[in-house]
Amino acid sequence: MHKNQNKQFVPTEFGPETRFKVRATPSAPFRAVQETEFERLKNKLLAQQLVAATPELNAPLRRAANDAAALAWATVFPLLVFPVLFEEKIEAAVLRVRRQARIYASSQLSTV
Repeated sequence: MHKNQNKQFVPTEFGPETRFKVRATPSAPFRAVQETEFERLKNKLLAQQLVAATPELNAPLRRAANDAAALAWATVFPLLVFPVLFEEKIEAAVLRVRRQARIYASSQLSTV
């Protein structure tokens, strides 16, 4: 068996113990502030859409806002992502309502 000839012992010295206080800030207050800002943003964007919308769009627009909010909260930056998701969901909701109106209108014509 070959012994390591290069062993060198280094004496260890420790300095005086350093103590300091760390105050952990809970993540809940930040999340609460973020939720408040998020709700404010959601309500503002939704209100802008509802002002210009017809009554039949009211429920689909609210649903679209809630869907976009749920998806945005699953990301790292919900406040940043929400407006784009909201816009996409609103466009899809409007197209769906228009398509349903066309289908309904054409079905009424075919029954006459």
